Order: sequence, then structure tokens, then C-alpha cells
Amino acid sequence: MADLTPYDGQFQQIVSIIESARERAYRKVNEELITMYRDIGKYISKQSENTAYGDAFVQKLADFFAENYPDLKGFNRRGLYRMKQFYELYRDEEKVSTLLTQLSWSNHLKIMSACKTMDERIFYMNMCIKEKYSARELARQIDSCYYERYMLSQKPLPPAAEEARKATGNVFLDSYVLDFLDVPGAVSEHDLQKSIVRNLKNFILEIGRDFTFIGEEYRVQVGNHDYYIDLLFYHRGLSCLAAFELKIGEFKPEYVGKMNLYLEALDREVKKENENPSVGVILCASKDDEVVEFALSRSLSPTMVSEYNLKLIDKKLLQKKLKEYIELAEA
Repeated sequence: MADLTPYDGQFQQIVSIIESARERAYRKVNEELITMYRDIGKYISKQSENTAYGDAFVQKLADFFAENYPDLKGFNRRGLYRMKQFYELYRDEEKVSTLLTQLSWSNHLKIMSACKTMDERIFYMNMCIKEKYSARELARQIDSCYYERYMLSQKPLPPAAEEARKATGNVFLDSYVLDFLDVPGAVSEHDLQKSIVRNLKNFILEIGRDFTFIGEEYRVQVGNHDYYIDLLFYHRGLSCLAAFELKIGEFKPEYVGKMNLYLEALDREVKKENENPSVGVILCASKDDEVVEFALSRSLSPTMVSEYNLKLIDKKLLQKKLKEYIELAEA
């Protein structure tokens, strides 16, 4: 058999062309599918308004499809009603018109059924497009109250914490939900780290797909001493290294000094010339915001302090907190 190794690069370019064409074809098919559902929904909505049958029009139409086109999937009463709901939900929302055809129908169904406000729907639409969520991944983000946690992470912070947030590009949340780790409450930091590495795909889904994993217990040398960073990532959007330190208890001020050492070592020994200064995330089970503010006020490196939860947070509680925050901001 001939040695094809010298041609691998050229052949890979052809594979890239094929994959790009498939992706464009998929997007076009999906665009036409969503447009079709919206047009059908518009027709059903108009007919339901104008006919003596009212809502019974949907059932009559479903019966027609069942009798004449039994092989067509999704055109039962429930499916047709969802198309009607889809049209009516967004017909007056011009700002979402360019977003609608970029999502799959399954993601639209989840957003329609789970989100209560237009702001929340638009948020998840944008996240689906940016992060390329599958239906399962979107469901996970909605169930973990990602929207509420993100919005609460935008509330004004004390000066030092606000400065750290700006320096880290506002990409980190105030709280993370790590329910997928399936570890007991009384877990060691080592076990927490190992569990995150075993569930890395879900962890990156939670913190954001711009993160690329570099390694665990990443060694940096300062003088004659070796230090080990729990988790090291690279963030494509920020163009910098991101060090994560895991703490099973409440935040302590001395954690910041240790993180400063790590980040300085990374910047001196690991960071490339074209990259931005490294950032740090101290992930704790709990924190006192006033202690965090005092600890960060003299910090030399951009560091965020966030909480993690090993179980899903009560959605109603987060919605209440978000409502209170919005009312306070509008007062």
C-alpha cells in the first residue's frame, strides 16, 4: 500500500471542506424548518381567530393530517398547537427575528415551555447560538437556573470585587452549580478536583465553552519550591491563562495571597508574549462578600471569588432574589 502520509495535510483540507459544507447544509435545512413551523403557526393563529371553530380548528387540522398524512411526524394536536404558540410568542418581537432560525426546534420547545419572560427567552437563545447547546445541554442550563445566576452576577459589587470582575472580562459567575459531580457534601478538595476532571465536559459547559483545559495539579516553580494549581485552563475570549483553586469550606483571605503567587508565576514562566495577564478563580463552598472585598482590595492580580453548589438551587428562591434586585435597580 502506498504511503499517504505526505498527503495527510492536503486530504485533511478536503475533509474540512466537506464538514463545512455539511454544516452549512444543516443550518439551511434548520432555517427552512423553523420558518415552516412559524408560517404554519401563523396560518393556524389567523384561522383560529377567523373561524367559528376557534381553538377547535387545531384539532380539526390534526385530524386531517392523521387521516391523510399519517407518516408526517409532529403534526398532531400538540405539535400544531406548539407551532401556533411559537408564532404568537414572537410575532411582535422584531429583535428576535434573526435569532429564531439559528436554533433547533427542540431547543425552541424547551425555551417556550420553561422560560417565563421574553428577556429570559432571548438570553437562552443567544446562549444556544454562542455555546452551540444541544437540547440536553440547554435543559441542564435552564434547570440549573443559569439565567438567574448570570443576572444576579451582574449586580453592582464593592469596588475591589468590581475591579476584579472588569479585569476578568465579566465572564465568571458569582455562583456555579456542580450537581453533575455526584459527590457527597463532606468531600475533600482532592476528591472534588478529581471529580471535576472526570466530568470535565459538564464543568466546561457550566463555566463556558471558551475555556480549554490545560491540566490538573499544574506545577509552577518559585525559587526552590514547587506549587501546584488545582486546575489550569486557557480562555480563548480573554486570551489568557485561568487558574482555578478549589476550597471545600468558606473563603479565607489568605487564599488571595496564594493565588497572587500562582498568577505571577504563570505570567513570568508560562504566559506567552501575545497573551494577556493570567486570571484566577477561587471556587469556595461559601463566602462572606465583605471579607472578599477586604481581601481583594490589595490584590495585585485579577481574581474572582465564586461559590459552588453541589445540588441544584431552588429556582423560586433565585427568581425571588432576581426580582428583588431588578426592583431595587429600577427604584
